[in-house]
Amino acid sequence: MVRFPAIPQAIVFDLDGILFDTEALYRDALLAAATEAGVHMPLSLCQRMVGLHGHAARVLLHEHVGDDTDLDTIWTGTSERYRAMLDTDLRLKPGVTALLDTLDELGLPRAIATSSSHGTAIHHLEAFGLRDRFDALVASGDCERCKPYPDPYLRAARILNKPTGSCLALEDSQAGVRSAVAAGLPTIMVPDLQQPSAELRRLCAGVVGDLDEVNAWLRGACGPAAEARAH
Repeated sequence: MVRFPAIPQAIVFDLDGILFDTEALYRDALLAAATEAGVHMPLSLCQRMVGLHGHAARVLLHEHVGDDTDLDTIWTGTSERYRAMLDTDLRLKPGVTALLDTLDELGLPRAIATSSSHGTAIHHLEAFGLRDRFDALVASGDCERCKPYPDPYLRAARILNKPTGSCLALEDSQAGVRSAVAAGLPTIMVPDLQQPSAELRRLCAGVVGDLDEVNAWLRGACGPAAEARAH
């Protein structure tokens, strides 16, 4: 059950894990690079890195491997493997196109708020012809602070010219949910690699299995209002 105080006036999407099935690719690249460097990388550490900006993820990695391991070797190896995977294995998450079609029908503006770079986001969007289907892109470097701080979502709402409380955030990670909620956006979590704790569930307006559920709820919530606007 989604608990949203009113019909949303805009939607703000996360990128990785919400629009694109990339979190698992990055995890696999990281595990392979760590193994090659002779470092055991627990899955729990990979999950903690989901949704974080590169610097924050690097800090976590350094805490794990310590000063005796060449962190740059793991980091570079991960990046090279990840880029190679993107050329062959980049996929949309289920339900993305249908949800965007619904937003078009309802006339709802939408933005992306991501910890990835502009170049990465644009690469992914252009690969599926989606770049022009978003009204704004907030990416790494656009804000002083990245997720889990509220800055990316505050900026996205400001660009869309909507109150934060009227924008619905779609997130898959703990860092992303905390960022959106701290900015004042009601948030639906669509878990990917991270499952929500009881505390995180309480923060969310809802937790659903996929974007098709978001689409069905949105059509139900906005359908009568859309008909009223049409008349």
